[in-house]
Amino acid sequence: MTDIATIMRTSAVIPVLVIDDAATARPLAEALVAGGLKVLEVTLRTPAALEAMAEMKKVPGAIVGAGTVVNEQQLRDVADAGAEFIVSPGLTDRLGTAVVESGIPYLPGIANAGDIMRGLDLGLTHFKFFPAETSGGLKALKALAAPFYQARFCPTGGITEASAPDWLAFDRVLCVGGSWVTGGSMADVEAKARAASALRPQIAG
Repeated sequence: MTDIATIMRTSAVIPVLVIDDAATARPLAEALVAGGLKVLEVTLRTPAALEAMAEMKKVPGAIVGAGTVVNEQQLRDVADAGAEFIVSPGLTDRLGTAVVESGIPYLPGIANAGDIMRGLDLGLTHFKFFPAETSGGLKALKALAAPFYQARFCPTGGITEASAPDWLAFDRVLCVGGSWVTGGSMADVEAKARAASALRPQIAG
């Protein structure tokens, strides 16, 4: 199984997807992958999410994970659905331990030093900074990252096409999560994905 660091380094932008109709999932995944964005986060914000994941996994090259996982039952559900990675909006000892024990690559949400320390205690070093913009933006992440030399981040929440390059210029950021690539027709999605896939992070060591 691919580790979370490798998944995060696959492309600089991870589309954060809210799927209301599973019938749209496969065409959307095909457009995103064709544009160069292979890592897809399907959030558990709709009843269609699990079926959407299954449809997206049929697309060659797609790496399909589950986002907004907040408890152990959801973890079991997405594991059964074949999630290739797990993303949560926050980090609790209970969920974190369960995901680590599952062996599925994990990207937990953090917003402060205590969250990162909880993650480090679980053996985790890669985190989602969430919600990025309302948690103080890039300035806050730089201050937060300073004491934790081993930590790497995927800022998510309020990231736009215009702001993504600034985040990616911080060498502790491996990728960003965003939803701006998903609007419009499938041709529009592919074009946005192609532009996003051209972005490059300034990765530290």
